[in-house]
Amino acid sequence: MIMDVEVVKDITSFDPELLQLPELSPLALKENPHIADQLYAHWLALPETTKLVKSFIDDAKSGLPFSISGSNNNAASTANNSLPSTFPAGGTPPLSPRSMSGSPRTVRRGFGVGPSNLGSLLKLVGEPVKEVIPQFYFQNGPPPPTDLKEQCLSRIDQLFFGHEDGIHIQDFKAVTKEICKLPSFFSNVLFKKIDVDSTGIVTRDSFVDYWITRNTMTMDIATLIFNILKQHDHNYLSQEDFKPVLRELLVSHPGLEFLLSTPEFQDRYAETVVYRIFYYINRSGNGHLTQRELKRGNLISAMQHADEEEDINKVLRYFSYEHFYVIYCKFWELDTDHDFLIDKENLIRYGSHALTYRIVDRIFAQVPRKFTSKVEGKMGYEDFVYFILAEEDKSSEPSLEYWFRCIDLDGNGILTPNEMQFFYEEQLHRMECMAQEPVIFEDILCQMVDMISPERESYFTLRDLKGCKLSGNIFNILFNLNKFMAFETRDPFLIRQERENPSLTEWDRFAHREYIRLSMEEDGEDASIGSGDVWDESAESPF
Repeated sequence: MIMDVEVVKDITSFDPELLQLPELSPLALKENPHIADQLYAHWLALPETTKLVKSFIDDAKSGLPFSISGSNNNAASTANNSLPSTFPAGGTPPLSPRSMSGSPRTVRRGFGVGPSNLGSLLKLVGEPVKEVIPQFYFQNGPPPPTDLKEQCLSRIDQLFFGHEDGIHIQDFKAVTKEICKLPSFFSNVLFKKIDVDSTGIVTRDSFVDYWITRNTMTMDIATLIFNILKQHDHNYLSQEDFKPVLRELLVSHPGLEFLLSTPEFQDRYAETVVYRIFYYINRSGNGHLTQRELKRGNLISAMQHADEEEDINKVLRYFSYEHFYVIYCKFWELDTDHDFLIDKENLIRYGSHALTYRIVDRIFAQVPRKFTSKVEGKMGYEDFVYFILAEEDKSSEPSLEYWFRCIDLDGNGILTPNEMQFFYEEQLHRMECMAQEPVIFEDILCQMVDMISPERESYFTLRDLKGCKLSGNIFNILFNLNKFMAFETRDPFLIRQERENPSLTEWDRFAHREYIRLSMEEDGEDASIGSGDVWDESAESPF
């Protein structure tokens, strides 16, 4: 017997109410295919399904066309004998209501079959699993490990034991050094950073809040020092920010106790240290020392060295008193009227008239650096510190940048032969006046090209100069006759000294020689700069 079977393939034509199950997400059905088998078995067990299947069998036996009729709960069949669609033809199924109270499925269950255990199980399986993403950003850095935190709290309890009311500022150095690992001369500024209400004491709870709760203990030392020194509304350090720690250094360091009776020289020493710091580290030259510049420099290690070393003169970077003494005395020698300002005629006498007028003119045109003196045609003490550091250590990058700007007449970033010849002409004239055998510029240019090995022989760039250890001699050739002659007639003894102490810079050697000369003059003895005395670092300073 042949039966005409009309199969309706549109799944939307079936009445979903026959399942009498809670809603199930397609994602859950896709991830758990066995649920479909359970749904099918559950559907076959429903009374309505049994009636529907039995009617299909009766129609088949009677030879009637195979048609799918709606369930008892639906309206009459459509004209094509297919089950009426739950949704309007060609429309989009509406979103299911969020509230179960408005669901017709829930109302239907109230009169029919209640929810089965399988339905509850399917609902649990169908709920999407929430993936917990661990926190990856912390405003003050990641929290410390638990064991480190406990060790720190234990040490804090020991230091604050017997100080239930808090620790006073004079007793805070142990906390600064042992807990925060900072130089001891940061004690006062750190204390005031925590004691925001100026109560004069720091309690255990306030320190724990600052150091552990705010996660300060996880900062690297450069970031910690930067945040302690800077003003609240600034993202940089100014020169004024360093003065509190330097004042404490002057009071507490054994190598600077002799200055307690001369406050004016304490101030000059602190100023000189700050100027040296900004000369070497603040490479942008804007007076705003950034956190990145602080991290890239060697100031942190110099501070730690100054805190550990009793002889301040052995801390060659920034803090040496001998270096300050040389800078200040050289300035005082040139400042004949002692108004703390220097003009062109004063500076031309530097180094026994070693510099040319043309290079001095460029300096006073404020090409390498704008003066801070605010007096027209005058150089102040800070300006002189920058000058002498650049002049006496031309191997450093700040010095190369300083003199490169002087020689670069048109400011196009390259040094051409014409620009270099402009400065060398005065050198050539001076050699003739001193009965020295003159060296023509063409020969000098060939010598400089061989020395630097630039990318292009037609000009020098700052990058070319920074890539050569002898590049400082280029500037001596162009405008410092004394050093040019010394370079041409190099003393083998001095060369051997440089090889024996490669860690010493040109500035270190210059400052040492000048300090010996100045100290001997102070004692009324006659000494020569070029005496070639061997530097014995273990020897005590005359001052």
